[in-house]
Amino acid sequence: MVSATILLVTGIAWQNLNALTDGLTKQDLNLADAGEKPADGAIDILLVGMDSRTDSKGNPLPQNILNELQAGGTDDGGFNTDTLILLHIPNDSGKAYAVSFPRDSYVKIAGGFGRHKINSAYGFAKNQAAEKLQGSGKPAPEVEMESRKAGAKNLIETIQTLTGATIDHYAEVNLVGFYDITKAIGGIDVCLNAKVRDSFSGANFPAGQQTIEGKNALAFVRQRHGLPLGDLDRVVRQQVFMAGLAKKMLSAGVLTDSTKRSEMIKAVSGAIVLDEGWDITKFALQMKDMTGGNMTFQTIPTGNPDLQTPEDGSAVEVIESEVRTFVKNLGKAPSSSTAADPKFDKASVTVDVRNASGQPGLAGKVLQSLVAKGFTGGQTGNADAMAKSVVRYGKGGETGANAVQETLGGLNVEEDVNVPAGAVRVFLGSDYSGPGTQGFAGSGVLALDGARQQPADPAAPPPISADGVRCVN
Repeated sequence: MVSATILLVTGIAWQNLNALTDGLTKQDLNLADAGEKPADGAIDILLVGMDSRTDSKGNPLPQNILNELQAGGTDDGGFNTDTLILLHIPNDSGKAYAVSFPRDSYVKIAGGFGRHKINSAYGFAKNQAAEKLQGSGKPAPEVEMESRKAGAKNLIETIQTLTGATIDHYAEVNLVGFYDITKAIGGIDVCLNAKVRDSFSGANFPAGQQTIEGKNALAFVRQRHGLPLGDLDRVVRQQVFMAGLAKKMLSAGVLTDSTKRSEMIKAVSGAIVLDEGWDITKFALQMKDMTGGNMTFQTIPTGNPDLQTPEDGSAVEVIESEVRTFVKNLGKAPSSSTAADPKFDKASVTVDVRNASGQPGLAGKVLQSLVAKGFTGGQTGNADAMAKSVVRYGKGGETGANAVQETLGGLNVEEDVNVPAGAVRVFLGSDYSGPGTQGFAGSGVLALDGARQQPADPAAPPPISADGVRCVN
């Protein structure tokens, strides 16, 4: 629900800076000052969509607005951060990457709260701080804002630990802010593969391209019931909506319309919380030359989408090391795997294959193709769902692993102490499209941006960007 908050702010900052900044809520979160050239090579901004029934100043939203949004009462929602996006902008400011975190990602929560779904990081710390402040004698509004600050800090620390990135700035938007912002700019163009009807979110849309705003826009990004991939499809919805909003905000028609600018300022002022140290003027100047085609949208790598947890029910599996590598490599050309030695004797390598793709029988087919290429066949079996395929090897088995990955079309290779010395074990993730997949019709695989697409299909949809309207579930 965060939409293109940052682009919205920067789009109007240099024309109406005083009117905008006077109404914004600021929090001192002790973040690093990104400046023009941050030390780590990029500005990293955490965008947060808050499922709260209060405005940015802590005031309850009127019930008539909650009714229109199908958001329940003022006690519903809590402080779950149901949209989390890391906006990564390299020093040259020519390209930006918006990285989504599924709300149910199962990660280590900062502050000693243990492992839980990532959308609880804010609420855990906010509630703990509020309890400590209850007997302080401070007025309720002050307790509310101080406890919110604690929640934001804990969320930032959780994201930093997970990604390895240093968060330079923070922006938070609530339900009614999203509603008002989309109405102020005249709606966003989206496209659906099929018609949907969902009583939980209020989503009721035909198939095809359409323009949505207000409560319909909120329903579009909130729906997850009835979608083929549940929360992962909702992430894609949020990404294409943010792309559409970015495109709209970067168009001259919005920025030069005085009425729309005025409505946007009003919407932003009551809906957004920013960190205290953010120099909007400087940031606007850095971003002013960015175009829609220079923003792309991705999702952190995930594993099992139905991971059973001790306390939180079903969650989305996340491997922290994979997330850190993914974020570190944003904007970098992918490194090629080490080529195998052409003189290497493939028959000396016994290969086991584990099916983590969800496609029955795939492990056997892949093993057959490896044996046909000269490798010695080992055992096949199933493994927990994985998004990315990998070839793992035991001590001394790296050369054999490189020969296997090259035969399978190029896969990541890593050492694993659980694999016997000299052995190689292939894990087939949902991204696998190499030898052995011929004849599998399937229903598509899950790409890193959360979208469903067929492997190795030249007609597969391109990555989400702010240049066009892409149809989604």
